[in-house]
Amino acid sequence: MPTVDLFIPCFIDQLYPQVGFNMVKVLEKAGVSVHYNPNQTCCGQPAFNAGFWDESRKVATKFVKDFSSPHPIVGPSGSCVGMVRNYYGKLFTNSSIHNEVKAVSKNSFELSEYLVNELGVTQFGAQLEGKATYHDSCAALRECGLKSEPRQLLAEVEGLELVEMKDVETCCGFGGTFAVKYEPISSAMAEQKIDNAVATGAQYLISTDMSCLMHMDGLIKKRKLDIQVLHLADVLASGW
Repeated sequence: MPTVDLFIPCFIDQLYPQVGFNMVKVLEKAGVSVHYNPNQTCCGQPAFNAGFWDESRKVATKFVKDFSSPHPIVGPSGSCVGMVRNYYGKLFTNSSIHNEVKAVSKNSFELSEYLVNELGVTQFGAQLEGKATYHDSCAALRECGLKSEPRQLLAEVEGLELVEMKDVETCCGFGGTFAVKYEPISSAMAEQKIDNAVATGAQYLISTDMSCLMHMDGLIKKRKLDIQVLHLADVLASGW
């Protein structure tokens, strides 16, 4: 039985813990033994994106130590996995833990990527009636190279009709600190993305990244729109 180390991003831990629990449920159904290190904290992305590289390096160093086992590191966020995979190398160039960082970066996987490409499992007996549209997060698409993997998983969900929205690869406007620094632009981008999602007639807006969904859900609730955001793990764990 393969074993994975569970990586729970800080915003999942604090705001959307059900995504973490559902990810465990899905991984275990795929025949995986899940190990969780309760000492883990943030990957360091917020500080890194804000330009505080020294502070980010301290947090990232802890991450590398917390995930030093040889098991695959699996997380429910293309954004956080993308940070570890693509930017840790920049933080630790010519450092004393360069090789450890390289191993951790190479060993990190987003959930759909691990299920489809590493395990070859797409069927979980999930059931969800209705029409859904999928949002490609910038990080999952551009930093992790994920496009078909989540769609393959959603295609196996009984009762779910997946329809593509217009400009599906366009950013939702979140971008972490971008949404704080450039609120009017960020909100306008979210408006456009939500309008495209609603235009499909979908009842559900699904993504691999809860950070994007959190951003869009705020506007959805403000506008009282009849569309529900769902993380991919929540969908795969539904109906069984």
